[in-house]
This record gives sequence, C-alpha cells and structure tokens, in this order.
Amino acid sequence: MNTTTQNQINTVIANLFLDSKLDYLRMIKGATKGIFRPLQPADLKDVYLSISKEQGEDLVKLIKQMDLKSIVEFGTSFGVSTLYLAQGALETNGRIITTELIESKAQKAAQHFKQAQVDSIIDLRVGDAMKTLANHSEPIDLLLLDGWKDLYLPLFRMLESNFHETTIVYVDNADMSEVVQFLHQVHQGGDYYVEYKYGGKAALVRKK
Repeated sequence: MNTTTQNQINTVIANLFLDSKLDYLRMIKGATKGIFRPLQPADLKDVYLSISKEQGEDLVKLIKQMDLKSIVEFGTSFGVSTLYLAQGALETNGRIITTELIESKAQKAAQHFKQAQVDSIIDLRVGDAMKTLANHSEPIDLLLLDGWKDLYLPLFRMLESNFHETTIVYVDNADMSEVVQFLHQVHQGGDYYVEYKYGGKAALVRKK
C-alpha cells in the first residue's frame, strides 16, 4: 500500500471518529425507544457503533501478520471497521465482503470507501445478512461479527462450512449478554477455543 493511499484511509477514518463523538446523543435518542419496546436496527440508523481505534489498528496488524486475504464482515455501519480491514487487505492483496441492513448507512459507507480509494476491494451488500451471505461458498480467512447480536450464532453456523484450520472469527461486543451466550455455545461444542481481548470487550474464536 502506497503512502498516499494510507494517508487517505487514515484521513477518512479520523473524520469518521470525529463525527462519531455525536454518538452519545444519537444513542440516547435511539435507546429511549427501547423503554417501550425492544430496540430495532432502524432505531440506531444514525449511530456509528464502531470499533475503537485500538481495535482497528490491531485488526490491521492481525491481517498482515496472518496474511489474511478473504475477509467477511457482518455489520458495516458507516464503514469504520471496514476501512481498517481494507488497510490490512491492501497489504495482503485481499478482498472484503461486508453487509449492512440499513440502506442509508450502507450508502454513506460506500461514499467513505470511495473517498478512501478502497472501494475496488470491497463488496458491499445491503440487506439481511442471512440472505446477502447465504450463498457464500469460498474459504473465509477472517470473519468479523459486529452487527445485530442475535444473528451471531445463526451466521456463524451458516458460514462455518467455509472455515478452515486457520480461520479467525473476530467477535465484537463480547461482553454483551447475547454474545456471551453465543461464545459459550461455540466453546462448549468443543471444536473452538475463545481468546478474550480488551478486558472481554472482544474475542477471537479459532479452531482447536
């Protein structure tokens, strides 16, 4: 990856993190709807819900160190995590498939990918991930789970046939109750082990 491209990606990411500082107000507005009914994805259509800068930089290192090329992401949002994935994928000649339920978020993410000049290596799919990824039949080197939490397990099972011996599943929000249950089920099956990071906020799932 040349210096110009790297600087361009970093600039877009920095601007997105700056804008995401408004997340607190957006989150409060969305969360108030959950007082009267369960929250829905559309309630958070304006909320970034992105990984941290530290997580993003560690993902880049992981992709480069493990030479990960085939990357699938669940939960594009506005594209912060996808841009970090792209930073790593540019070094490994990799490609990314990412999926987002909310069309308005996906449209903005697409603009950010173009601004960062990485849209050529990103396949952005809009809609229910259980449908947009249903026919995936290629090996997966890295799967990033960072979308609606009750879909972690069904998506994991649906894509599991594409895992190989060194596949890494990166799980964000590992400390949330639904995700804790998901990780327990995966670990209890005996085929995977779980490594926690950032005080339990994220987890890496690998085959034993």
